[in-house]
Amino acid sequence: MKVLMINGSPRINGNTSIALKEMEQVFVQEGIETDIVQVGNKNIRGCIACNSCREKGRCIFDDEVNQLAPKFQTADGLVIASPVYYASANATLIACLDRLFYSTAFDKSMKVGASVAVARRGGCSATFDELNKYFTIVGMPVASSQYWNSVHGRNKGEAMQDEEGLQTMRTLARNMSFLMKSIALGREKFGLPEKESHIFTNFIR
Repeated sequence: MKVLMINGSPRINGNTSIALKEMEQVFVQEGIETDIVQVGNKNIRGCIACNSCREKGRCIFDDEVNQLAPKFQTADGLVIASPVYYASANATLIACLDRLFYSTAFDKSMKVGASVAVARRGGCSATFDELNKYFTIVGMPVASSQYWNSVHGRNKGEAMQDEEGLQTMRTLARNMSFLMKSIALGREKFGLPEKESHIFTNFIR
């Protein structure tokens, strides 16, 4: 099994990295392959709603997003982690996720998702909610932990002092591993849930 872990921080080996590496240790123990990709320090522009991806099968802007797409497709789970900026996720990460989820046509349902927010103090729960919306719009089950998935620290390395936050990350990884394995067994025995043709309703007549 594979988990793609997206780091939305621009800082190399910062507090967001500490949170993800705490999870990675558990995934390794569970026999799950991990791939951590840092996008917060990349030049990633936002979606322009050109819909070229509907024709080409990939985003028209050939950057990190198109490199992430095949990794996301083959992954059983996706972890999205971000530092908190103004009670929101890093703008570069949001630009990446908007285009990644919109430009990829493969079925994302039943891949397990988990979001992680890292802050000095406040804004974690707002960022947590913001990131979870990417999962729930495409039918991805969301993994939970013993608390909202947040770690605290401002200066580089301070997250190592947040013992509760690190425990939350370990618990999240264990729960996510269980969900992915359970879904794999369920798919084998029962198959995936039946899907209806999508109904699109416009509110302007």
